[in-house]
Amino acid sequence: MGPGSLSDILSDLPKSKDERLLVGFEETDDAAVVKLSDDTALIQTLDFFPSMVNDPYLFGLIAATNALSDVYAMGGEALVALNIVTYPDGEDMTMLKDILRGGAEKVIESGAMLAGGHSINDPRVKYGLSVTGTVHPDRILKNNTCQEGDMLILTKPIGVGLVAKGYGTDKISAEAFEPAKKQMTWLNKYAADMMRKYPVSSCTDVTGFGLAGHLSEMLDGRLSAELTAADIPVLDAAYTCLEQGVTTSGGKKNREYLLSVVDFRADNPLLEEIIYDPQTSGGLLIAIPEAEGAELLKELSSLAIPSHRIGTVTARQEWEIIVK
Repeated sequence: MGPGSLSDILSDLPKSKDERLLVGFEETDDAAVVKLSDDTALIQTLDFFPSMVNDPYLFGLIAATNALSDVYAMGGEALVALNIVTYPDGEDMTMLKDILRGGAEKVIESGAMLAGGHSINDPRVKYGLSVTGTVHPDRILKNNTCQEGDMLILTKPIGVGLVAKGYGTDKISAEAFEPAKKQMTWLNKYAADMMRKYPVSSCTDVTGFGLAGHLSEMLDGRLSAELTAADIPVLDAAYTCLEQGVTTSGGKKNREYLLSVVDFRADNPLLEEIIYDPQTSGGLLIAIPEAEGAELLKELSSLAIPSHRIGTVTARQEWEIIVK
């Protein structure tokens, strides 16, 4: 669902009033956080969706990687996961087994325990996880606490939504799809393990609202951000897909919702579309003070998917997000 629809729905729902609830849905953060003791808080999240690829095993890998990501975005470590699955009645169960196998492999890779789940019959296959993690109450990373002067780091290229759509409609080859496949199945755990050693101001993962949408949440109406277009990492195949007329409904919704806050000044109209592109299993967007950010970026860049500095948080300007 688009960000506008969700904000309208959530605005007047009854809210839990309990001092143990450190992060709830009213904060539009990546996961809920409940304090258990002075040194332990519980992170709770869930995510599931229909497949965007034809390979059921790959779908399981992607969906599980995506669901686990919210725990890492909150600064935590994954503890236990439960499967969520809908599957057509009477269909060959081999495909379901492959989906669950892919999911189980990613949960094991994360170091968490897979402890069962829930399934129902539905005409359309959907899969994901409910994930529980842990974090120290004083080390929770929220998605709206960045500070003026922070460096913005992105740990995966964007454009996955367009590339997945293009691949599914035979606009690009399997070879062109491979980089997207690699990053959608790359756990954010590895970047998070490095990030936890630094004084990060704020963090979120870039998923359905696109880079622009999740950055807007991070700025929280208090601040602005200046992004350098040439520094934003983009999957090459995303440009190919746009040139062939590929679009996504989620990207259109994100653009419509954010038009009043984004000033796109760069001479790159295709990139303007890509910053709104919904991401599946996207990277972490990290805000960190400049001095420490340089060291973190150096460490992150040793990973199989290098990270990039994409811009800087500034004092509030006329526009919330400026892309130069």
